[in-house]
Amino acid sequence: MAKKNGKRVLILLAILLASGGAFRLASGGVIDLLSTATAEPSATLVSCPLPPAALLESLNKREGQVKAEESAAAERMAALNLADQAISQRLAELQAAEAELKKTLTIADGASEKDLTQLTAVYEAMKPADAAALFQTMSSEFAAGFLARMQPASAADILTGLKPDKAYEVSVLLAGRNALVPKN
Repeated sequence: MAKKNGKRVLILLAILLASGGAFRLASGGVIDLLSTATAEPSATLVSCPLPPAALLESLNKREGQVKAEESAAAERMAALNLADQAISQRLAELQAAEAELKKTLTIADGASEKDLTQLTAVYEAMKPADAAALFQTMSSEFAAGFLARMQPASAADILTGLKPDKAYEVSVLLAGRNALVPKN
């Protein structure tokens, strides 16, 4: 058994010595290479081959294309920025015009509402027979609109003075005015 252990130790020592020698040989070559590279920098630069002319021409051509694309992209970006500014300005102008239009419509709606309120008051102040004669000549939708705005007593007096078919038509319109309004 002692012989086997001795052989194993010898084999292990032989492997260690061989690997150490290989390491020294390899590191010695690297150290020599490093020392020559640092000692003579011009020698390593001279030994580098120049690129082929076709490759150099291709790279120069590609660089020109990239510069042209960058220039075109910059021009497009400038145009987009200019368009964005114009759109923003136009949008601001449109919003100002919309606000002005809303103000005008509010004034007009207020004026027309005032006119309708005043005309309704005039019809209510009239004698029922005279107002009924006037309502008899109006379209039923128009007459129903005024009767809906009047006090119930005045509307009843005018409706009583209308011919039965006209009174029925106006009554149907008044009853159906809110029939299509959503319940929920």
